[in-house]
Amino acid sequence: MISGDEIQKWLSDEGIFRQKIVDDTAVFHFMIETAPQQFLDVIQPKGKDDMIVVGSKVQVSEEHLKKIAALNKKRKENFLWSFRFALNQMSIDFTLSHPDNILQDFTVTHSIYQDGLTKDRLMETIKRVSRAKLQGIWLIQQEFGGAASERTDSMDESRSYG
Repeated sequence: MISGDEIQKWLSDEGIFRQKIVDDTAVFHFMIETAPQQFLDVIQPKGKDDMIVVGSKVQVSEEHLKKIAALNKKRKENFLWSFRFALNQMSIDFTLSHPDNILQDFTVTHSIYQDGLTKDRLMETIKRVSRAKLQGIWLIQQEFGGAASERTDSMDESRSYG
């Protein structure tokens, strides 16, 4: 069984480990930085001793929220469907928070089970989740313009892993 200490060492060896997160729902929860200001979480949820989750939660910027809210109902729906279809092609799990069809945030995750956990698999999963997160951010920017102003939050607030 690979321990949290071993995973932390792998992340440190690759230069992406940033900090441990205090999380009562996890055996361990690490924040990593895959590129400047691009953060992901690596978590082993309590009660899931054979699973590691890599993920990230992105809050849509205030600028983009206003632009989404200004769309008519059909355009909001079309944007959400396009967003779902694009993320669904990324071979990751995702959740969207979209009251009144206004995308507030999205979370992308991918799980690795203990019997498949290797350093190589972890790094590939990190790349996959990072690309999916970037895909979501780019879709918002393509549709609504503006800079990369989306805020990445630690998943300890979303509790959407597992």
